[in-house]
Amino acid sequence: MEPELKTPEICEILGSRVAVTDYAEAVAIARTCAARHDRVFAIEAANTHVLALARHDVGFGRAMAKFDLLLPDGMPLVWLINRHAKPPLRDRVYGPTLMLRCLAATEGEHSHFLLGGSEELLQTLQLKLRETFPKLQIAGAYSPPFGPWPEGEDAAIADRIAKSGARFVWVGLGCPKQELWIARNKERLPNAVFVGIGAAFAFHAGRVRQAPAWMQNSGLEWCFRLLTEPRRLFGRYVRYNSLFLYYLLRERLSR
Repeated sequence: MEPELKTPEICEILGSRVAVTDYAEAVAIARTCAARHDRVFAIEAANTHVLALARHDVGFGRAMAKFDLLLPDGMPLVWLINRHAKPPLRDRVYGPTLMLRCLAATEGEHSHFLLGGSEELLQTLQLKLRETFPKLQIAGAYSPPFGPWPEGEDAAIADRIAKSGARFVWVGLGCPKQELWIARNKERLPNAVFVGIGAAFAFHAGRVRQAPAWMQNSGLEWCFRLLTEPRRLFGRYVRYNSLFLYYLLRERLSR
């Protein structure tokens, strides 16, 4: 008999169904889903970028609708949720931290697969994770081709994951590629928990610095990342932070 899956309360933000949840509940849900073998379970640590893009781009919005659990990865989302949530959330569910907490909770219990990043990055990441979690079971890791993927790559990756027997698959392909890949292949993927976690691989491998805790808690992580990677992130933050505020304001005015 499959373990019972309890679903959290939902708060709709810009048309996306975001879970009113914290780390403890999110990890518990993920563990329950990993213990089940009846279907693919897709989780996304969704921030303002993800929600703005889902609202702005119809195709991406349809992809996000295929996810089973959208977690509030961003203090602005927590602040919006807390206008109605009782008791209020105390913290966001940050993708990189969620990954570490899931690894700690399932060490010696479930196996994990790492998808994304370069070969060198994955090697460094595995070494560091095993230093932190000595009993961690890494069933496999794969660095997909950069640029357009050859025909048959999706099926080959799905087959590689299935043969590994992993119960958790951490997908670090970057947004929106990782979300589109999970949604596009959900019907062919092996029954496991697939989590889109963006830059978590680079953080945990020590390649990219994370913002100080006080900046994260104040909703200023984007400012820190912009200062450290201005060329790559300036356009994204200006565009999607503006879109998020625009759609939010338009919804408020329409009410």
